[in-house]
Amino acid sequence: MSTLTTSAPHATAAPLRIGPHTVAPPVVLAPMAGITNAPFRTLCREFSGGKGLFVSEMITTRALVERNEKTMQLIHFDATETPRSIQLYGVDPVTVGKAVRMIAEEDLADHIDLNFGCPVPKVTRKGGGSALPYKRNLLRAIVREAVTGAGDLPVTMKMRKGLDDDHLTYLDAGRIAVEEGVTAIALHGRTTAQHYGGTADWDAIARLKEHVPEIPVLGNGDIWSAEDALRMVRETGCDGVVVGRGCLGRPWLFADLVAAFEGRTDSFVRPTLREVADVMVRHATLLGEWIGDEARGVIDFRKHVAWYLKGFAVGSEMRKRLAITSSLEALRTGLDELDLDQPWPAGTDGPRGRTSGNNRVVLPDGWLKDPYDCAGVGADAELDTSGG
Repeated sequence: MSTLTTSAPHATAAPLRIGPHTVAPPVVLAPMAGITNAPFRTLCREFSGGKGLFVSEMITTRALVERNEKTMQLIHFDATETPRSIQLYGVDPVTVGKAVRMIAEEDLADHIDLNFGCPVPKVTRKGGGSALPYKRNLLRAIVREAVTGAGDLPVTMKMRKGLDDDHLTYLDAGRIAVEEGVTAIALHGRTTAQHYGGTADWDAIARLKEHVPEIPVLGNGDIWSAEDALRMVRETGCDGVVVGRGCLGRPWLFADLVAAFEGRTDSFVRPTLREVADVMVRHATLLGEWIGDEARGVIDFRKHVAWYLKGFAVGSEMRKRLAITSSLEALRTGLDELDLDQPWPAGTDGPRGRTSGNNRVVLPDGWLKDPYDCAGVGADAELDTSGG
């Protein structure tokens, strides 16, 4: 990989403790539906030199308990993944408890993260994801079941500020997490209504850190570069960062993050298009091996093409062609027709992935009537498929 020598000021964050696990530097790959599967985690981990924490995509507790075939594949970890980290989604305390005990008893993971941050309507309309913390008693019941069922496994949680600016929940949720034995909290500095639009509120991360000094607080939102990560730590006092959309089509961002947090000045990764193309082919290859079918792997890879090629001079027709390939040979052939000597494009270390807001929060009927009553939420509200 080509590099660009640059100064990387020391960050103030100490190694992150997640139960018995030390995460140094304190950098976490955010769970992303359809993205953070085993192949993508492998790429990110390779670039980081094995440093950091890499979380699976969202696993629904009902599907796990029922041993759904797709779900059981999603919780497969490479032998080199340590610690193995699973993110769970659930709205029924009983089902969540069963899923967590299954993970602990069958040694399926080393760390469990609870999803209270997903803003997707199909999740929030069931009362899950970022909708759930509004129901304080339900949140407490789920967290209690998870921590109890996990035994010695550490339990963390990821959340948003709240439903919207009039229904903020993160401080109450943080206090509940501390009281129920959660090991660490990650806060995305946006509301459900914002989805991925606007600017993340880093001040909220600082307020949460002050509110729950007993446990580590990780910041999430608008980390597009290693410099952003260091700045978040300096400005908020958070104990670490969770990186999501910033690494889409850019798994080498984790090499930058490690260098920055270690205070090294030896170089940040700035690949040429040739080097990007090699990573693209490797990514597609890993997907094919993981799925067990080359064509399906390349088809699954299609969503990544635009992210990898962002900023490079690639014509629209070629972009379309690469986005409909169904074999490694066709992918490699198309890439070889590009001007592969192009350097990393200036200004490409910015926003990527979804950047628009929704401003519409889809909730169960009557959800806002009482922030404590959770009547009517049960096992039937559980999603039956994983991956978001």
